[in-house]
This record gives sequence, C-alpha cells and structure tokens, in this order.
Amino acid sequence: MEYRVEHDTIGEIKVPAEKYWGAQTQRSKQNFPIGNEKMPQEVILAFAILKKSAAKANSDLGLLDKQKAEAIAYAADLVISGKLTEHFPLVVWQTGSGTQSNMNVNEVIAHVGNKWLQEQGSDLTLHPNDDVNKSQSSNDTYPTSFHVGAVLKLEDQVLPAIKQLKATLKEKMDAFADVVKIGRTHLQDATPLTLGQEISGWHRMLERAEMMVAESADHLKELAIGGTAVGTGLNAHPEFAARVCAEISKETNKEFISAPNKFHSLTSYDEMVYAHGALKALAANMMKIANDVRWLASGPRCGIGELVIPANEPGSSIMPGKVNPTQCEAVTMVAVQVMGNDAAIGFAASQGNFELNVFKPVMAYNFMQSSQLLADSILSFDERCAQGIEPNHEKIDNHLNDSLMLVTALNPHIGYENAAKIAKKAFADNTTLKEAAIDLDLLTSEQFDEYVKPKEMTQPK
Repeated sequence: MEYRVEHDTIGEIKVPAEKYWGAQTQRSKQNFPIGNEKMPQEVILAFAILKKSAAKANSDLGLLDKQKAEAIAYAADLVISGKLTEHFPLVVWQTGSGTQSNMNVNEVIAHVGNKWLQEQGSDLTLHPNDDVNKSQSSNDTYPTSFHVGAVLKLEDQVLPAIKQLKATLKEKMDAFADVVKIGRTHLQDATPLTLGQEISGWHRMLERAEMMVAESADHLKELAIGGTAVGTGLNAHPEFAARVCAEISKETNKEFISAPNKFHSLTSYDEMVYAHGALKALAANMMKIANDVRWLASGPRCGIGELVIPANEPGSSIMPGKVNPTQCEAVTMVAVQVMGNDAAIGFAASQGNFELNVFKPVMAYNFMQSSQLLADSILSFDERCAQGIEPNHEKIDNHLNDSLMLVTALNPHIGYENAAKIAKKAFADNTTLKEAAIDLDLLTSEQFDEYVKPKEMTQPK
C-alpha cells in the first residue's frame, strides 16, 4: 500500500495515499480497534451540512475568505451526496465527545476542498482546524450534527413509514367494519366487536405514536452550535450561531434555531431521551400490533386462524408446507432492539459531567439504529403483511357462535348471577348458551334470540 505523510500536533503519521482523511483520523483508526460499529452516516451527512453552513456564516461575517467558503461548500456537497462514504472509517467507540469524527469530517472536506482550489488556479489552502472548523468546537458540532441527523431521520423516514402503515390499517378498518368477531381479554373469550373496531385500535396506536414522534422532533430543532468548548461561545462571533442555524434550515427545509442556553445543550441530552422515548412507544405499539396479527393468524388449523396473512416464504426446513408469520417476528425483534437502545440512551444521557457529556457517539449510534430499524420494519410489515390481511369468515363465525361470553347480553334481562349459571352449565355440558338457558328455565328460545344479537353487542345503545 502506498502512503503519504500527514502531521498534526502530535507529529507525523502515515495515511493511505488514496484516502482523503488526515492525521487525526488515522490516529483514531489506529487507537480504537474496537468493534465494527461505524459512526452513523446520518451524523456524517449532518456534519457536512453544518460545515457548509458554518463556512457560509463565517464568510458573510468577514471571518473566512469567500473562495475558501466555496471550496468547503463544494466538498461538503460531495459528502452530502454520499460519494465520499469510504473516507469516514471511524468507529463509534472513540472519544466520547466525537472529536475524532468532527476532525474526520474537517480533514476530508479540507482535502477535497484543496483539490478544488488547485483546479480553480487558487493558491489558497484550507486548514481543517483553522478554516473548516472555524468558530466551532467538537463539543458543539457533534450535538448539533446529532440533532440535525435525528430530525432528518424522524421526519423523512420514520414518520412517512408510520403514515403508510396507518393508511393501510385505515383501509382494512373500513373494509372489515361489519365483520363481527369475538373479543378477547386476558387471553380469554370476551364480548364481541367488529374486526374493523379491533383494527381501529391499531390505527389509533400509530396515530398517537405519529403525534409523539413529530412533537419530539420539534424539541431537537434547538442546536448547540455557537457554544464552542464549554458553552460560552469563545472564538465564535456573536451572530455566528443564529446565522448557521438559518443556513442549516435552508439546506434541510426544516426550521432549526440556536439553543437559548448552550451550557445545557453541550452537556444534556434530554431532548434525545425524550425523542427516543417516542420511538420506544412506537416500538411498543408495533410489538402489540405484530403480536395480535400473528396470534389471530395462528394455525392454519390448530390455532385461532381468524386472519389470513400472506405466505411469503417456506417456514420450515423440516416441515413441508409450513408458513410462518415472519414479518411479525421481524417487527417484534426490532421492538426488542429499540427498547434495549432506549435503556442505553437513557443511561448515557445521564452521564454528563460539568460542561460536557462524553457519551455522544453511543447515543447517536443507538438513536439512528432505532430510527432506521423502525422505518424499515414498518414499511416491510406494511407491504408484505398488513396489505394482505384478510378475514377467515368461517373461523370468525365459528368462534363467535361458540363463545360463552355472548351471555353478557343477558345481564340486563336476567341478572349477572343467572347469566353466570347459563354460561357455567353450557361449558360443563358442552352445549350452547341457548340450550343451557332453556334447560335452566331462565329464558325461552324466542327471548334468547331477542336478547343475544352479536352485531348489536358491538354497538351498544
């Protein structure tokens, strides 16, 4: 392998010739051979948006040469486009402030920007610290990039995925509005409802989760930039923070503002805990929906079997013809992962010491993973399971007519205790409720038919 020699304040170090990073990235690569978890690309992309915006702000304030700002913007756009992904090799398990990833971005942008300057015939040279990182510190750029990346992830991926599944469930809710089935509580038979009503509960879960995710994303739109090292704004122009936030807003078409208290925004991640809490709530809802679907579709002959779901692939390597609810299983595994990530984020956020929290990369990694997994699994579940859900009318009718809990309709007419006698006798004798009521001389056949109407039980007056 061919190398070039780069240097930093520690000294000289060899860097692979074809790579765009510099000395500090190389040191981090060598000093932290820990795990395979790379710094999330969402964070890198947000860093590039920030560097471009900071360069514009510094240039407008007369603090950075205009052509240098253009070079930074050119390089940052290449990062944003995803064309330079291979030049961001650092793992999550590095310094807890994310300093080395900040420098990785600074070094790559400086390297690419300098090539551009040379092509323009300029004799200017970008320095990763003095120019690309001007008016900034890793301590305010990492939380800023984390927030920007998180907002993009929530609003551009998670919320659209929720919207799509919600639309599917609305269609099913309306289509099955008149399919009367037995309800279940405590895993035991309960009073009837319609399949549409049951699905409406799932739809409302997504509706509420959508509201919570959207609302939590708004809290993330306060940015730490301008706080520099400890929140005082040392080495940054007083207008720098507001100008950068305005530029980021233009780049993303989202409304970001400068955090009013930078001492808070450098050391506290309560907004991130709150936002991930909304993701955990979404995960809990998806767990419930997926579990309901796979239980209701269980069988095909020896389970509940009230729903028919798509058969996507063979379910067993030994049992021919077996088909499993694999999309449901994927969703529930994602939910478990998100709940674990939530514990990690909550604990990491509690570890701010004095003017800085140094658990930033692990929070970013877990947050982005949760967002990606939820968005992907919801879309997959929608396309490969939810859209294909159909009722098994025969099973639904059999379970409805066999249920002892239809006896609940008799409470207003013969009282709770007499109704209980009917249910117990029907169960003991393995007969119908109607037969038991007549045998006990509590109701006539005509009275039973008048009082016990499953459809009317789903719409009580």
